[in-house]
Amino acid sequence: MTTLLNNQTLWDDCLQCIKSDVSEANYNTWFKDAFLVKIDSGVAVVGVPNTFIKEWIINKFQNLILKSLRDKENSIKSVSFIVAKIDSKKVGKKEKENEKRNTAIPVIELLTNKDSNLNPKYTFDNFVIGPFNELAFAASQAIIKQPGVIYNPLFLHGNTGHGKTHLIQAIGNHLKSISENLKVFYLTSEKFYSEFLGAVQNNKVALFKEKYRKYDVLIMDDIQFLSKKEKTQEELFHLFNHLYENNKQIIFSSDKHPSFIPNLEDRLKSRFSQGMIVDIPSPDHESRTEIIRKKSGLLGVFLEDGVIEYLASNIEGNIREIEGVLNLITCQAKIKNKSVTINDVKEILKNSSKPKKMISVQDLVKIVADFYGLDPAAIIDKTRRKEVVKPRQITMYILREDFNISFPTIGEKMGGRDHTTVIHSCEKIKQILKDDKQLEQQIDEIRSII
Repeated sequence: MTTLLNNQTLWDDCLQCIKSDVSEANYNTWFKDAFLVKIDSGVAVVGVPNTFIKEWIINKFQNLILKSLRDKENSIKSVSFIVAKIDSKKVGKKEKENEKRNTAIPVIELLTNKDSNLNPKYTFDNFVIGPFNELAFAASQAIIKQPGVIYNPLFLHGNTGHGKTHLIQAIGNHLKSISENLKVFYLTSEKFYSEFLGAVQNNKVALFKEKYRKYDVLIMDDIQFLSKKEKTQEELFHLFNHLYENNKQIIFSSDKHPSFIPNLEDRLKSRFSQGMIVDIPSPDHESRTEIIRKKSGLLGVFLEDGVIEYLASNIEGNIREIEGVLNLITCQAKIKNKSVTINDVKEILKNSSKPKKMISVQDLVKIVADFYGLDPAAIIDKTRRKEVVKPRQITMYILREDFNISFPTIGEKMGGRDHTTVIHSCEKIKQILKDDKQLEQQIDEIRSII
């Protein structure tokens, strides 16, 4: 085990590595105001100035940051992000006090409500409603009228960046605004797990139970993190029953439908199904247009209709990607002190977006088959031979992860398989990749061939 470096020195070294991997514009936009808050039980906690930057870094640069930190300090196992800022006056005072110890202690001001853990920026007023999320929005509106009575629990699922966190926190913020005495609390399932683990280790489980059973509204994000964590799932099950039986509103989010969360207890899946389960898919063209129009207005930048249409047609990703591009556009507009043209936007998209890779299913099947020394027809055929199953699953996984092809389309192209088979295959590879470095290397090699 290496000796833990001084946090400031470690972060400075990490930033030097990051500088060599990203453009100067990206570095100044996303990393300039970030700082290392602490390292706790192998988790490096990084502070960033706002939720927008936090979400963009998680989506685009989390792995780069973790690799850069681990290269310098191998005791770090993961990285998490919080919205925080440094009070420069207090930092200066603290730095003087700790100068002899060569320790930089940032003073952190969290931008979330201490009692509810909600971010006040997530409101219904700045939530863009479109065909892709109108059902989820309608369910949230029903809840704020009758919390604990209708759609309990509410379970939202969808890929990252589709607005789940915004919507579930908006519910909490609205309920707090109409009833100050209502006890509302938001947290991630990872935080719930960490707190429960600490309570068990410190013999404070009774206090843990008491804390969470007092809430009128409990909002838990990223429930998929509890996969394989049997004891925490059991605790959540009992907490769920207590809140539900007392007509307390429960809200969950996940990156997938509860039925497809691996190693999740059936009794929890059953509880989630008691209420309303809503999928939030990728925003359609109409919704992307409205998102760009509204969010650019909130950022204080005017975009002509032609620019908005061009952006909506060329950014087919999630809301976070849209926000990231808009942030870059806003920066350029303010720096140049002029309106942004389509040519400006084309240049921004060229520099900030990954090039779209195009490949046919047949070509990918051949690449994977050649890599594993198989006949391409075997991957498409419905044989269950052991040496064929994993290459077939890898093919489906790459088609989904790298090219964002829909599950039904992949199933159709891969021998007319049902979409649930494709989902299972993709999830199977994701799970194996968590522990199998050899498979990770093989997939990286296949990607390099592509």
